[in-house]
Amino acid sequence: MKLFASTLGAVALATASFAVQAQAAKPDAVKGAATFGQVCVACHAADGNSVLPANPKLAGQFPEYLNQQLQELKSGKRDSAVMKGFASMLSDDDMRNVAHWLGAQKPAAGTSTDKDLVVLGEKIFRGGIPDRQIAACASCHSPNGAGMPAQYPRVSGQHADYTTAQLVAFRDGVRKNSVQMTQVAAKMNDREIKAVSDYMAGLR
Repeated sequence: MKLFASTLGAVALATASFAVQAQAAKPDAVKGAATFGQVCVACHAADGNSVLPANPKLAGQFPEYLNQQLQELKSGKRDSAVMKGFASMLSDDDMRNVAHWLGAQKPAAGTSTDKDLVVLGEKIFRGGIPDRQIAACASCHSPNGAGMPAQYPRVSGQHADYTTAQLVAFRDGVRKNSVQMTQVAAKMNDREIKAVSDYMAGLR
């Protein structure tokens, strides 16, 4: 009887501990909004829709992806001198809360601006570059650029300047936190990168 009671007590304790951990891990959007307002708003705007072409729009991005990027910026796996400083200020809970809040914000639409390149950009996005074994961007980021939860980020409406900078960083080995994107970008020239970036900016 004592053994049974002891076992039952241990199970109850483990269950309670799991419940506390699960509750602690649940994102808090209110805290996320507050942290964002303190740490992130100057560069990414009040609703996460940055108006600065060099800074990414974060509104509507998948929380899992945002959380992963913040973790990797903090650890140095993704190299950014500017973002490492900000990410280092955030706890795991802060990152989860901010990512959750951003994911619930409405992303602002973008526009393509280079009419001469948009046709090439669409061709690469939808069909890839077969002779260089470059897969279509749509195969991972979906036909409308909305991405796939927890795997591939939303790219539609993103600033073309930011997307171009990231693709160049992947190609040049500066950004190293995605082997898949490094392999894709390594085969693209500047014109192709600019074209697909501009095309994705106008996707909706």
